[in-house]
Amino acid sequence: MTAVSSSAAFFDLDRTLMSGSSGFFWARAAARAGMISRRRLALDAWENVKFRLRGSTDASTDKVMVRVGAMLEGRAARDFQRLGPQVLAGVLPRLYPQMLEIAWAHQDAGRPVYIVTAATQDTASMIAHVLGFDGGLGTPLEEDAEGNYTGRLAGPFAYREGKPTVIRRLAEERGFDLNESYAYSDSESDLPMLRAVGHPVAVNPDGPLMRVAREEGWEILRFDRLGGRLKMLGGLAGATLLGAAGASARKRVGGGAKR
Repeated sequence: MTAVSSSAAFFDLDRTLMSGSSGFFWARAAARAGMISRRRLALDAWENVKFRLRGSTDASTDKVMVRVGAMLEGRAARDFQRLGPQVLAGVLPRLYPQMLEIAWAHQDAGRPVYIVTAATQDTASMIAHVLGFDGGLGTPLEEDAEGNYTGRLAGPFAYREGKPTVIRRLAEERGFDLNESYAYSDSESDLPMLRAVGHPVAVNPDGPLMRVAREEGWEILRFDRLGGRLKMLGGLAGATLLGAAGASARKRVGGGAKR
């Protein structure tokens, strides 16, 4: 093993390490426990599909944070922590094996590996522990003296500029050289994190991140095929309709190649 303790590798969670959103599986577990309505779960399921196709936006992220804060306020933290096994049951089958291999290769080279996600700190720590990563950096939730959530944050929101904030704090504590470190993400919102390291990698990138990655010569990895499959099905459906009128068309959209 080659020691490279002066650098680290940072991985976004949703659409980077896994297909879709980890938040949906929290919503599903909360619905089963009677904490949210089935209607809310159905809406979250639709948001998860849109997220897989388009990635995150600032507006959608802000809405989720407001809604989650209101839902958590006054509830016992342990009640949500007990949903962890159900969440893992949904998340683990949706992890990209290729990304795990990349992460573990960093570790084998002596480079610590961390999840960095806008999801809660509990979620980041739980998944990082199960995957054998060195740690997780998420959004900390404030608890009162009785162990209930207040609905407020206990630290930086690990989204957009919040991600390099928590990464730099860790780098100072552990002595990591960010110029020698790696970061992996799918979204334009994570450009601050990607630009905070010397080796940024775009994974299943949304349109804006794809453009930046190509312009700046970053490595690009593609694993999520949902968008391609849905577009292909839409094309086939259109071809069927045109065929009924005496014309036909067929279009297939493939995933981007690794670069």
